[in-house]
Amino acid sequence: MNDSTTVEAMRDILVKTKTIAVVGASDKANRASHSVMQFLQEKGFRCIPVSPRLAGKDLLGEKVYASLKDIPEPVDMVDLFVNSTLAGPITDDAIAIGASAIWMQLGIINETAAEKARAAGLSVVMDHCPAQEWGRLGLDVKEFSF
Repeated sequence: MNDSTTVEAMRDILVKTKTIAVVGASDKANRASHSVMQFLQEKGFRCIPVSPRLAGKDLLGEKVYASLKDIPEPVDMVDLFVNSTLAGPITDDAIAIGASAIWMQLGIINETAAEKARAAGLSVVMDHCPAQEWGRLGLDVKEFSF
């Protein structure tokens, strides 16, 4: 399996992604999950927030769901803003809902979850932020076919 932390692999994931579930989304503007979700929305992605604490509320124009399994539509990528220990159960849910990629944010590393995801055919990125990588990946909104 290719190394999804390469520039090419990260770029490939984002080019193929239209809908992102942001697990650990926050309503606090100073939190990374909030600003990254907003950044990704500005780049044209549909971002669906996932937070048990905020379930049923609206965040950045989207309804918040308690879990991945509650989202009533397909999700391409699951972006994790949670403790590394929670990456395992969330990865199980991502596999169950048919996501094609797991993206673990900066500081989130869970090799067991990553291997499980790869074995199920998902692409995996750990310890990277798509917003921080955006410039390095050479992405332009025009490349997307939304």
